[in-house]
Amino acid sequence: MTTTIPTPLATTTGGPDAAFTLTGVTKTYRQKKRTVEALRGVDLVIPRGQLVAVQGPTGGGKSTLLQMLGALDRPTSGSVKLGAQELATASDGALARARATEIGFVFQGFNLIPTLSAAENVETAFADSSLPRDARRTRVAAALESVGLAERAEHLPSELSGGQQQRVAIARALVKEPRVLLADEPTGALDEVTRDEIMTLLEGVWRERGLTLVIVTHDSAVARRAERRLYIKAGQVSER
Repeated sequence: MTTTIPTPLATTTGGPDAAFTLTGVTKTYRQKKRTVEALRGVDLVIPRGQLVAVQGPTGGGKSTLLQMLGALDRPTSGSVKLGAQELATASDGALARARATEIGFVFQGFNLIPTLSAAENVETAFADSSLPRDARRTRVAAALESVGLAERAEHLPSELSGGQQQRVAIARALVKEPRVLLADEPTGALDEVTRDEIMTLLEGVWRERGLTLVIVTHDSAVARRAERRLYIKAGQVSER
């Protein structure tokens, strides 16, 4: 049996064209009586506008890496930069602003509020925004149209298929007009046909908007559609 060994990461230097630059990033935490090393000395540059897939075994560090990129957690040591902004030492307020204006999130479970319509779910992205109400509604309508759900704006999640619910979640992520879109198993709860439709949609908005798109996935069919594939195991990242 042939064993494929992931190759080391290319030594790319961060700079003005980098969406993310991670240098010497570690993350450790206590789990009962043992110390877990979720990330171990990660050096990684993701250029702006790149579509990246991240794969690896359960517990290998995928979710922790995504939390670092999404300004949801801080490293134990090392540097995490979003463009020129250092996230590792930023204040809680600065991290919140980065999440509110620079980064969109899409999750496997959709995370829609069941009592709100599709449009109202998308509008929740502006919870901490000072954008005027009319401007919010204009952008909500445009976001729903961009994912093909303009006619479903007033429908509740229970009245939508799984694929349509994920489209609402994508619209919610896009309505803030972020520079970066982070997707955690965005097709994991979908059948193969719907998976391919959602990936085609994500690829479309990635190209049209010039987004940096990072997708964490267990699905090799999804990963193969990316420009670049990373593999993370035992907290260490390599090129696939």
